Amino acid sequence: MSSVAPSHAQTSRSPSSARARTPWLFVLLVFLLSVPFALLGFVTKLQLLPGIPISALGFVCPAIAAVLLSHRERGRAGVTALIRRSLEFKESLATPWLFPILLLMPCVAFATRIVLRTTHIPQPRPHFPLPASLILFAAFLVAALGEEMGWSGYAIDPLQKRWTALQASIVLGAIWAAWHIVAMVQTGQSAAWIAWGCLDMVATRVIMVWIYNNTGRAVVAVVLFHAIANLTFKSVFPGGSFESERIISVILTIVALIVTIVWGPRSLARRSVA
Repeated sequence: MSSVAPSHAQTSRSPSSARARTPWLFVLLVFLLSVPFALLGFVTKLQLLPGIPISALGFVCPAIAAVLLSHRERGRAGVTALIRRSLEFKESLATPWLFPILLLMPCVAFATRIVLRTTHIPQPRPHFPLPASLILFAAFLVAALGEEMGWSGYAIDPLQKRWTALQASIVLGAIWAAWHIVAMVQTGQSAAWIAWGCLDMVATRVIMVWIYNNTGRAVVAVVLFHAIANLTFKSVFPGGSFESERIISVILTIVALIVTIVWGPRSLARRSVA
């Protein structure tokens, strides 16, 4: 009886032939894809909003890198799975976890303003025009999806398989912070301001992974948290300031430490993450 060998397309889509995720190749690809956006920012010096240079349009780079690598590993099925899980609304989003997703960053901003006021440090006036805020939130949602499709949808799981959730969060947070340094330089931030901003992002990534792990690895939960964080701080502290960034970073670091102590560094979750 003759046998028919499977075609290349069939074998490339089979589970046994699918390649494992490659987070380090993903990181390299994100940084390479970001180079044209960085150059555009340095050449034009344009800002989309105060404190947001035009190079921030590089938010598409993590998504593009994740899509390219998912296709390399599993073909069209890999890309479909990545997009589906990045947009999937899970039941966990209707649980008490919705409160930290929606309210944690506004509470951090409120606490920061209290500290600034009690220490008599000048602070920018909040800016909340309703129509503009709704448009801005929609834009931040799109930008957050572009980033988190890569950082949360592709990179964090293989890192957590290699290290503890806390270690993976810190590593990914440091990479995420390094990726933002060009944008921070382009907005004229000092070295000290950038350092506090990097601490902010590492602590924020720990909190993001905590939310991700406790919502059944829901990428959309992190997307929503990310968008609300951007809207909150760009509205409460328009243009940003060194003093507000320093206080925000300290508060977020304290929150990340509490999360780590209460939920444990291994999984940052009550249940282990498969």
